[in-house]
Amino acid sequence: MHHRHPDIDPQLLSETEEQRELRTVLRDFFTEESGPEDVRKHLATPRGHDEKLWARLAGEIGVHGLAIPEEFGGSGFAFAELAVALEESGRALYCAPLLPTVGLAAHALLNSGDQQACERYLPRIANGTLTATVAGFDEAEPGVVAERSGPGWVLRGAADFVLDGVGADLIVVRAQTPEGPRLFDCEPTVDTCSRTPRRVLDETRRQALVEFRGAPATPVGESGEVTAVLDAGRAALAAEQVGGSGHALDATVQFVAQREQFGRPIGSFQAVKHRLSDLLVALEAARSASAYATACVALASPQLPVAASAAAAVCSETYRLATAEYVQLHGGIGFTWEHPAHLYVRRARSSEVLFGTADQHRTRLAELVGLTTRPAA
Repeated sequence: MHHRHPDIDPQLLSETEEQRELRTVLRDFFTEESGPEDVRKHLATPRGHDEKLWARLAGEIGVHGLAIPEEFGGSGFAFAELAVALEESGRALYCAPLLPTVGLAAHALLNSGDQQACERYLPRIANGTLTATVAGFDEAEPGVVAERSGPGWVLRGAADFVLDGVGADLIVVRAQTPEGPRLFDCEPTVDTCSRTPRRVLDETRRQALVEFRGAPATPVGESGEVTAVLDAGRAALAAEQVGGSGHALDATVQFVAQREQFGRPIGSFQAVKHRLSDLLVALEAARSASAYATACVALASPQLPVAASAAAAVCSETYRLATAEYVQLHGGIGFTWEHPAHLYVRRARSSEVLFGTADQHRTRLAELVGLTTRPAA
């Protein structure tokens, strides 16, 4: 059972001057280079995002290497700085595979403690020349097995709804072995790995069915434990959701201040004020939950499982509420295909089930803090 009182210094939950500067730079960057029309345009491309922009984000701002140690080509900052970048990417609905590459795969490599694997891949992740993802991390469905083949290993089986599964250059796979689950790195090739795009609600976050057919793989670390990596992914996703919720609120406030009805801005009506006030309160709660989860990842706190599930539940529901108000308070225009609101609705709906539903996280929280009791035998 986890302690109910946090062990994080409250000062770590506040934004530093460096983080504020990073936020300003990123917001300006995304505003100029990755607006809604840019997102729509690149969704139709084979890779699904602007590869030149991806390279600039890595080279000019260094986003990909923020949470990667300097010895592996990164900047040596903490997860808190990466969370700022993820929040701003979520605010702009940035459609490149930032979450799977730096939020999941890079964290999995670092968490494995495998020096060789980190030296092999992290510098290329940091400089933007390698995209990566994870597969088989759902412990309830171990669909991939690893078999010895001569001096090495090969992977067989399938993993479904893999983030950026079609385009990723590297897949960190959790596979079953005779000795138990282990992590492997796999650079998929056409002859040993079939990757089929899935039709998904949110086209800005591509997913795929990945089938391994004797794909060569290299063991990473000694353990197949992935809970900490998934919790880091939940914290990263929560930051994204906060960013998207913030955009929805700001865009709606701006609209209701300009749209007039009965000779006055609709934002002056009490009913509209109450709805937006409720959303602001929800957003502040989501910011707090996200900040706590971020701090727990950065400090490798034992409270991370509690913080990650709390953030997942709170931020998912806030994002759903924010996008619903985004559409409804924009009136008829909010329901049109041309307006960006529906893109955020799709992102919100897909994100809330990405690493477990809100109900599943509440159940997990109850178990972690000892609120559930096992039925008598």
